[in-house]
Amino acid sequence: MAALFGFVQLEFPWALGPPDGRYVLRGHAGEPEHVLVTTTLGAPQRRLLGGRRPAPSSAEPEPVATARATLVAASPFSDERAAADWLKAAGEDEIAEAIAVLNRVLHLQRTAAADPAVREVAREQALVSRVGYGEGEEVAHGRWTEAIAHPAPRGGRVRRSESLRPQERLAALLGGRDAPLAAEELALRCRSDLDAGRRREAALQLRIALEAALAELEPWRARVGERLDELREARGIVGDAANAALQGGLDDARTADVERILNRLEAALRARIAAGLD
Repeated sequence: MAALFGFVQLEFPWALGPPDGRYVLRGHAGEPEHVLVTTTLGAPQRRLLGGRRPAPSSAEPEPVATARATLVAASPFSDERAAADWLKAAGEDEIAEAIAVLNRVLHLQRTAAADPAVREVAREQALVSRVGYGEGEEVAHGRWTEAIAHPAPRGGRVRRSESLRPQERLAALLGGRDAPLAAEELALRCRSDLDAGRRREAALQLRIALEAALAELEPWRARVGERLDELREARGIVGDAANAALQGGLDDARTADVERILNRLEAALRARIAAGLD
């Protein structure tokens, strides 16, 4: 019997970035850990889309390409029973690991192509999430022996007042009653780097995000004064973490400092918004 390999397959409603193909992902000492197979699905024919043409009187949905990413384990199961036992226990943890690996590849693609438009993905953005096993060539071509589709998990219950906050803020931004702060965007980038395990980038982002916040939140000192003072006192810790990042890397203690101060920065930014919307 041919060897069986476990896989996680995800589909997204946009092109991911890396060209279609197979990519061997290696870990410690160059040992293969996964094979990533990227495939474009449902691409519209260019001859039908190219060139100028009259627009219809009503807007019909345009056909779009979707992307499939299949992360295949490099090591096969010992036999079909082992594969079946693995599939029974597999689920959201395996999907989360696959998304983390895929995001690492997308980050590297963004760097390699110098293309800031290449973006990372989230669990809830996947159109389809499958976990299964099959023969190597079978899995690489989008087929399998056994697989289970996992719907996106539902989020926890959110009070209506809380769920409306982003809508209220968007209305305020669009209506000119509020303006986005540079610190907000910088803090989001820092959070993305930290969540993805990019410690050095997170520390460097946090330094400039903190400096921007200290300047931009000053007009709201009456509302966020204590938080602002706390952030100002953290400048030395953040500077040390950024300097360590420039020199090579962060240890666990400094990474914990980055996480803690980023949490406080995010809280201060939320406090400004809440005060402004009430």
